[in-house]
Amino acid sequence: MKLPEHDAQRDAHRDAQRDAQQDGRSRDQHATDSRVRLPRYTVAPIRQVGRRLLLALLVMAATVAIVYGDRGGYHDNADGSVDFLDAIYYATVTLSTTGYGDIVPYSDSARLSNILLVTPLRVLFLIILVGTTLEVLTERTREQWRLARWRSALREHTVVVGFGTKGRSAVQALCAGGQARERDRIVVVDPNPKVVESATALGYAGVIGDATRSDVLLRAEVQKARQIIVATQRDDTAVLVTLTARQLNRAAKIVAAVREEENAPLLRQSGADAVITSASAAGRLLGMSVISPSAGTVMEDLIQQGSGLDLVERPVVKAEVGRSVRDTDDLVVSVLRGHRLLGYDDPEASPLKSTDRLITIVRARPALPDE
Repeated sequence: MKLPEHDAQRDAHRDAQRDAQQDGRSRDQHATDSRVRLPRYTVAPIRQVGRRLLLALLVMAATVAIVYGDRGGYHDNADGSVDFLDAIYYATVTLSTTGYGDIVPYSDSARLSNILLVTPLRVLFLIILVGTTLEVLTERTREQWRLARWRSALREHTVVVGFGTKGRSAVQALCAGGQARERDRIVVVDPNPKVVESATALGYAGVIGDATRSDVLLRAEVQKARQIIVATQRDDTAVLVTLTARQLNRAAKIVAAVREEENAPLLRQSGADAVITSASAAGRLLGMSVISPSAGTVMEDLIQQGSGLDLVERPVVKAEVGRSVRDTDDLVVSVLRGHRLLGYDDPEASPLKSTDRLITIVRARPALPDE
């Protein structure tokens, strides 16, 4: 698929943004649809019920202890004295605000304990009983507070646009490589609410909306991101997302994926630092597998995460400084020196310098359960 020229795409993109800004009704509707979803760490319903029941019993026990400890200051209309069963009865009808009046406090100490102790316990008991209703009423406020705290703490994070097969694989590679160990440092942007829900279920924050719009990317705090991964399904969408992201963040590293190789230069012109062509890569792997099935197997092993072999970038250790590339313990593929990428057989690659970084092939580290 051949995309239009870069200038035409940029003009169309700017016109679309200007029209969207003038259409207030459309922006309001879009703001409703583009919500931020944070991961939820819920407790099982049976545990919630059990916890509230335990709290209610503790309040009941405290009230019974207070009444029974000062039982001489209470009067029972039936027999004049208050025993342990009467204390339980009084605590029950008092906390439930039933108040039959057959047992009453008459001494100063009993009345004072009712004012200072029993009444607060009654209020706490009622709060526990209506906890579900209060939780619903405070859910929106708590969610807004979580969102505000998340926004203020979020920086130097990774924004992943598109959480399909490519986006998921990219996040897995980041986590396995130690680039994004903390799940709250990854923000997924996707127009499909179900996809965002699956991302939040894995522990990532998510934004529902069209990433070609600047207000959606701003919800993902893209202006504070360190790196942006564009893994959309369409090449033209990838171009518009890259343009928008680059306008909002000039310093972030943007890596984009395209289906057709002919569209890769347009992505680079749009601001992408690296472009991965999925169709050509898959075609090359297919052809290699036909010519040499073993070579194809090795290449697929390198691509797949967490099995067999992995490509790893690491710094040069002190013992390797001054040595040849071939004298290292690992299988070195390339040497990154400054902004130059030198092949393992390049005469300039050896001897190694302390500031170099090595691209090596190592045995894959087994993925942890939480990865």
